[in-house]
Amino acid sequence: MGWQTWLVGAYLLAAIARDALGDLEGAESILERALDLAESRDALLWFQLHPVPEQLERLMRHRTAHADLIDEIKIQRKEKCGAIAAPRTPARLAAPMSESELRVLRYLPTSLTVPEIAGELFVSPSTVRTHLRKLYAKLAAHHRAEAVERARDLGLLAPSAEGPSTSG
Repeated sequence: MGWQTWLVGAYLLAAIARDALGDLEGAESILERALDLAESRDALLWFQLHPVPEQLERLMRHRTAHADLIDEIKIQRKEKCGAIAAPRTPARLAAPMSESELRVLRYLPTSLTVPEIAGELFVSPSTVRTHLRKLYAKLAAHHRAEAVERARDLGLLAPSAEGPSTSG
């Protein structure tokens, strides 16, 4: 893969971050750049690795120049998700979550690092890592983004990209 293909991935991650921060206009602008490069480099794999269906739908409503490409991404996603996503998403938790695990879970959609989460919760980074291991196991997740997605699917986190709730 050339550096331009990797740049598609970087733009896509930047668009996801902007969207999570509430900068929808910035997210759409960066997503357009990612689509520009993806179209010329046939780099649609990044859109399968980091799916952004809501952002793509929003872009379609704003008259994007990449409507055909977005349709192709949707088709590929449906083909891959139909066979893969259903068995991977747990219908329920493997085990109930403790209150401490739920407190850590609320910070996962943020960009805070493990030490920063530990500071917010007044615990050690080791304690946060222990809770994360347990969370990932209970959610059948392998990384942070997957844990957040599954927690949202299970109703443990709000569907939007908001930070942790401030209600104690």
